[in-house]
Amino acid sequence: MADLPFGDRSDFEAADRGFVAALSPAVVRADGRVVWDSDSFGFLAQECPDSAHPSLWRQGQLCVKQGLYEVSDGIYQVRGLDLSNMTLIEGERGVIVVDPLLSVECAAAGLKLYREQRGERPVTAVIYTHSHADHFGGVRGVTDGSVPIVAPAGFMEHAVSENVYAGTAMNRRATYMYGPALPRSPEGQIGAGLGLTTSTGTISLIPPSKDITRTGQEETLDGVRIVFQLTPGTEAPAEMNFLIPGRRALCMAENATHNLHNVLTLRGALVRDTRVWSRYLTEAIALFAGQADVVFASHHWPTWGNENIVTFLSQQRDMYAYLHDQTLRMLNKGMTGTEIAEAMRMPPALEQAWHTHGYYGSVSHNVKAIYQRYLGWFDGNPAHLWEHPPVEQARRYVECMGGREGVLAFARRYLDDGDLRFAASLLNHAVFADEHDEQARAMLAEVYTRLGHGAENGTWRNFYLVGALELTGGVVPADIDTTSPEMIAALTVEQVFDSLAIRVDGPKAWNETLAIDWRLTDLNQRHRTTLSNGVLIHQPDPRPQPVDLTLTLTQGQLIGLLTGRSADGIEHEGDMDVLRRLRAVLEDPDPAFAIVTP
Repeated sequence: MADLPFGDRSDFEAADRGFVAALSPAVVRADGRVVWDSDSFGFLAQECPDSAHPSLWRQGQLCVKQGLYEVSDGIYQVRGLDLSNMTLIEGERGVIVVDPLLSVECAAAGLKLYREQRGERPVTAVIYTHSHADHFGGVRGVTDGSVPIVAPAGFMEHAVSENVYAGTAMNRRATYMYGPALPRSPEGQIGAGLGLTTSTGTISLIPPSKDITRTGQEETLDGVRIVFQLTPGTEAPAEMNFLIPGRRALCMAENATHNLHNVLTLRGALVRDTRVWSRYLTEAIALFAGQADVVFASHHWPTWGNENIVTFLSQQRDMYAYLHDQTLRMLNKGMTGTEIAEAMRMPPALEQAWHTHGYYGSVSHNVKAIYQRYLGWFDGNPAHLWEHPPVEQARRYVECMGGREGVLAFARRYLDDGDLRFAASLLNHAVFADEHDEQARAMLAEVYTRLGHGAENGTWRNFYLVGALELTGGVVPADIDTTSPEMIAALTVEQVFDSLAIRVDGPKAWNETLAIDWRLTDLNQRHRTTLSNGVLIHQPDPRPQPVDLTLTLTQGQLIGLLTGRSADGIEHEGDMDVLRRLRAVLEDPDPAFAIVTP
């Protein structure tokens, strides 16, 4: 810690550069409910307390800066009004909005702040840089969809599938990752590294009208020429960078930000590919660095000056390449993901660069994600092939250690010795062996609190502190729902039936057999679903054959029907009771499942 260059204030100068105006008060409401409050993080102006890692505190001080900033001539950013940034590029007739935040209300507030300073310029186009909700969810706060909307190829498939297929579990774990239920204080939430936290307003989605399908593709939006670079499989499955040659400005989306990003987020996602991530950064340097005087991204603050840009992008590239290559090197020596994570040391030159630190991703969990990408969950040790599930394993460990009293005594000893990691392991077994053991829960909450206060990584801190909160106060429901009506409406027919298949209670449906044909009049499509052996199979454009029920309806009616609305007004042939039988084997997901308890 003492070796970190805390005297270097260049990031603070960059984060303040171009400041135009702040939102005051920095509070955004929806129907009287606060969905964003930057002012609640005002305590970050203080000196770092003992309850926070100094490096993470410094990152929080940078992320808390909010308002409208000028990036370069005709390019502005709204920062600090959501987890992400909204960029505004002035054109001939109005303004192009890039990544309109997570919430409609925050995007509208950001656009209003911009217009107060730059005039009532109409929104003439929207660009989504990638398929994560904090980069498109606020779109209806800036447009009704009557302007061109540009996105990378595959955007809709990934934007919808990520938020719907495993959306319930991801939202539950996001409660831990971003810590919205934590008090905003030196002892509680101080940010998530990538930004402060997520807003909790309305999430919208307007499908793009123009796809970027290749690197080098050029588009002119409102008189502004833009050159795109596709980067699929990096920070998102569908993502792109772009250069504005006339402004000598390069947007790196979320591929190069002022922290080590996630290879696998703690809330859950598809494992990202650090190998191609580093290669696309190399390509971006070759394609664009010589034509840029400023690089900006969808999070954090810009970097100015060609030499600084090349250094920044090269270090980001080297960081991901090093993690990938060294993990593979050690993996091929027989080391497991956990062992590699403990052994991994980043090069000193990268350690000295603030933007490579693990405020959001971490070296530890990113290494394990790379291992998972190549070898999966199994480390090759037969002892780990068929272990008991957590509760049964915990009961046996507790018995082996002399029962509850023995476990708590050992845990207290390790806690007093400062070995918080093993104290957490022991106490986790105690809680899973008996979730009603209040003493074990309280001790584990103490351990999690101390681990959180010592974490440099913002999302680790939030996970530990929310774990402590739920051990003492019960489950905190997610306060954001990514399966919004517009997200559901954006599902393709295939995705609708995929989502339905995920909800089938297999054992309940073992002895149920049925077949339904779906004639979608607005799409001029025919689909068939068959249920047998607890599996719902979807076939597009099926061959004619007898089925139990045929429904003639629109795509909107299909979604309504499968989300509980009545079948009134829908044409049918056959036995409508088949629909009831199908609904009867569907299970609703649980948005408040337990995490730190059984």
